[in-house]
Amino acid sequence: MTLQFRRLSILVLIFSLLARVNAQEQSPSQETKPLEFRTAIELALKNSATVGINRNDLQRAHAAVTQTRDFFLPQAVIGSGLGFSYGFPLSLEGAAPSVFNVNVQEGLFNLAQREYIRAAKDDVKVTEAQNADRRNDIIMETALSYMQLDLLDSSIPVQREQQQAAARLQEIVNQRVEAGLDSSVDLTRAKLAVAHTRLDIAQAQSAADELRLRLSQLTGLPLGAIITSTETIPKIPEVSKDQDLPSEAADKNLAVTVANFVAQAKEHRAKAEHKQLFPSIDLAAQYAVLARFNNYDQFFLKFQRHNVTAGAAFRFYFLNPVQRAAADVARFDAQKAREEARNVKQQVSSDTLKLQRSVEQLTAARDVAQLEHDLAQADIEGTEAKIQSGQATLKDQQNARVTEHERYTAYLNSTFELDKAQVQLLRQINQLESWAVGPPH
Repeated sequence: MTLQFRRLSILVLIFSLLARVNAQEQSPSQETKPLEFRTAIELALKNSATVGINRNDLQRAHAAVTQTRDFFLPQAVIGSGLGFSYGFPLSLEGAAPSVFNVNVQEGLFNLAQREYIRAAKDDVKVTEAQNADRRNDIIMETALSYMQLDLLDSSIPVQREQQQAAARLQEIVNQRVEAGLDSSVDLTRAKLAVAHTRLDIAQAQSAADELRLRLSQLTGLPLGAIITSTETIPKIPEVSKDQDLPSEAADKNLAVTVANFVAQAKEHRAKAEHKQLFPSIDLAAQYAVLARFNNYDQFFLKFQRHNVTAGAAFRFYFLNPVQRAAADVARFDAQKAREEARNVKQQVSSDTLKLQRSVEQLTAARDVAQLEHDLAQADIEGTEAKIQSGQATLKDQQNARVTEHERYTAYLNSTFELDKAQVQLLRQINQLESWAVGPPH
């Protein structure tokens, strides 16, 4: 009897533990916390493969600078020109046949190579600007996806209320048609309103699902963790119509920066091709161990086994049409790049002005939508007062509610369009990252 009681006690304990675990899993305290805006941006930057590509591109550019600069460092080659000689010992690859040799060469004076070094340094600046621009791509996509998803998540409950109001209106109109107070056309209009709300909800839900999936891909978080928080979205700086943003964009825009550095690098390469015609000096040294079987003792007065040669090689080009043509090609290429940079600057200034004016227009449109929504809310209150005094019907009340929900949806849409234009404008003047992530530490 005691053994059975113990077994029963163990079973009761196990079931109580399972029930407690199940209760904890279903507890509201275990709900997923919202994903903050800045956290989403930081995770997207960390998770993106573009960051790794950018790092490799930058390392490659720095390695190219080292490669061009090392021209002025000694370069040593150890080898052998071992070979058979019959008669006079001819050269092998430009050197006397030898058992063992060491060749050392170092650039001492070369104006063209110094221009190549400057061009390689400009390539580093190009890569840094391109990496920053790609980083802005990630920030802008993540920010806009987060903001749009936040608005959609806010609008879907309102649209469901709108659907309920439209369905209620359809019921009222159906009753009025049966009573002979309304026509069948009024009922069709009411059904159309219900169908419109159903379509709007389906479109909003579909867009929200796509944005949530995209944010999951960008951040590396599961879909269930993509919950937005309106309070964490930083306020977008206001833009005054008097600000000279086109000029600011022409100075700070990364596309302009990239184009300028590309043109600058090509100008340095053009100078390098031209300076290939200038004199240059290289230091050179050679040590060789010679062998008697190459017949040195038969053709020279004295045979010496160990031999050293050191000196400087001077080059003066006074006739080199091929190099002159190459210099002309590089010069024209540099001129083209400079004109392209000027076009990019003008295009950026033009696009920035359009965005600035668009922000002004969208701000006015948002204000209009907000006022229309305020009026729609006032109409609901006025209709309810008229119902109490017998001057309006339930149909009028439901019509007012449907209109109010439509105005609210329009207000949310205009708000997002304004936010989108403002974010694009921040990118034009290279202030996107400081707004989204904060100033660098």
